[in-house]
Amino acid sequence: MWKPGREKTDIMQTETSQKIAVLERLGAYLGGGGTEEEQESLERAKQLAYQHNGWFTPEFINLAISNIRTYFLNRPALEQWLAQYPGFGQPAAPKKVGIVAAGNIPLVGFHDWLTGFLSGHAIRLKLSSKDNILLPHLLQKVAEWAPEAAAATSVQEVLKDCDAYIATGSNNSARYFNYYFAKYPHIIRRNRTSAAVLTGSETPQELEALADDVMLYFGLGCRNVTKVYVPEGYDFAPLLKALEKYDYLAEHHKYKNNYDYNLALYLLNSSPYLTNNSLLLHENESLFSPLSVLHYGFYRHRGELEEQLKANPDLQCLVAADAIPFGQAQRPSLTDYADGVDTAAFFASL
Repeated sequence: MWKPGREKTDIMQTETSQKIAVLERLGAYLGGGGTEEEQESLERAKQLAYQHNGWFTPEFINLAISNIRTYFLNRPALEQWLAQYPGFGQPAAPKKVGIVAAGNIPLVGFHDWLTGFLSGHAIRLKLSSKDNILLPHLLQKVAEWAPEAAAATSVQEVLKDCDAYIATGSNNSARYFNYYFAKYPHIIRRNRTSAAVLTGSETPQELEALADDVMLYFGLGCRNVTKVYVPEGYDFAPLLKALEKYDYLAEHHKYKNNYDYNLALYLLNSSPYLTNNSLLLHENESLFSPLSVLHYGFYRHRGELEEQLKANPDLQCLVAADAIPFGQAQRPSLTDYADGVDTAAFFASL
């Protein structure tokens, strides 16, 4: 039996399916599909992004793209994700949603855009000056394949007159965002980082995987492990050995400058440290560590430690044998929301 509004619902569901098809095509494009000319344009965008921001090395740009293609841009994953939000992509009255993107790692704002793209709302993007080449390139491809769907997204220098906001930045900028966006529906994200809990019984393979969690993207992501907790009497030699996997990062001048600076500080202050000549290990209470430094701390009762960590508002990921597996912190799925705030539910609520 036909019911009022059913025709509109069917149309919206078709539009969502078409958007998913476009995202599938984008995934294929990022995986090497498309014409030779298209692949050359993608390579040029990567090169420009690296020239613009020296932290965006070809290796880490390719890693970010590979993760997006693998975990975000395949139909089964997208359909399973959207099935958790009945009616998603079918807003009664589409809103204008402003997104202030971060720029700490390549394409870090892609998930926010992806969610907004599928939500049916109009997206206004303010990109970080550190990461303003790769995402516009991908948006251009979407516009070529699906002009009507892409028209709901625009990149802007200043966000104003939006109905809702998502903003990611430092603790200082979060205070600014909270002030200006207080009267609108919003998600405000601040500094976060990740930690790992070790028992001392980890295999060499697990420690090498942990090295990925620490060192990928130079450790600049909120999902990077910046502190490890170890039992008293822990032998750091196997961990330092595993971290040698990323010794080559010390050849990167920006990273090496940070390493030399922090090493000089520890020497001048007679502060104890461990090193494998590419990363410094320093005992410190803070979850946040400087670039090129991994903090560590000791624990006696693991259960108590993990309860404290899970209650810590600064913690994004907890890596451990019985938590996020070693090596998986920088491989988020569609449901691994930044700051633990469900972005899809936010869009659905507007």
